[in-house]
Amino acid sequence: MNKRLSVARRATSSALLLGGVAALLLVLASFGKPGPRPTLFLIGDSTVNNTNRPQAGWGNVIAAHFDTTRLRVRNNAKAGRSTRTFITEGRWKTTIDAIRPGDFLVMQFGHNEGSVPDTTKAGRRGVLRGTGEETKALVWPDGHPETVNTYGWYLRKFIREAKVKGATPIVCSMIPRNKWKEGKVIRASNDFGKWAQEVAQQEGVAFIDLNDITAQKYEKLGPDEVKKFFPGDHTHTNEAGARLNAESVVDGIRANRKLALNKYLKK
Repeated sequence: MNKRLSVARRATSSALLLGGVAALLLVLASFGKPGPRPTLFLIGDSTVNNTNRPQAGWGNVIAAHFDTTRLRVRNNAKAGRSTRTFITEGRWKTTIDAIRPGDFLVMQFGHNEGSVPDTTKAGRRGVLRGTGEETKALVWPDGHPETVNTYGWYLRKFIREAKVKGATPIVCSMIPRNKWKEGKVIRASNDFGKWAQEVAQQEGVAFIDLNDITAQKYEKLGPDEVKKFFPGDHTHTNEAGARLNAESVVDGIRANRKLALNKYLKK
């Protein structure tokens, strides 16, 4: 009886020892193991994502600046969208549902917001100007209502909901159009660029003045050289122009050393 008990005890001790070793090996194996790659989400319009070649958006080429073995880049921008329609079409829901803690969200809107908001084809993208809480009530032909908000309200929605998900929001002013006055590129510093900056400051998030950073580069190149970036109109660049704008985004990231996104940039 005692012999059988001794054997049982030794077997139990061996099992415990083996279990402890296995647990230690699991701990050692997981030690230093990198977590899942964070994702950089991009939202915006055709100046961020454009597949209508020879045009291209800066979001189509910016991944080349990042170590994509450590960071995913997901370009959810869509041509023709405003802050308003990005939400009403469900594109924002798709994005926010996919965002996880540690991710990044870069937003750049402004090119499609300018029309008077209504239910016509021309006005369906328009938003109220400014950053306030004003609203406009609409009823679509099929009877469903819509409350239209200000440009700033929509940006705040993106920022706040991304923060709740544990992501880092970054606001960009829109890239400049190829429009000049007295040798200078016309900025958006009195409307959408200004409002984007105001919202970023109010919400305590990073702001990249993409409008001014690129405008300065255009002015150094001059109108004749810049014209080569715009094969069809004054808003949409080709791939060379997209690369310049992507570099401007990276310039803005590097200028803010507090941004954790810096550690994923290529050296």
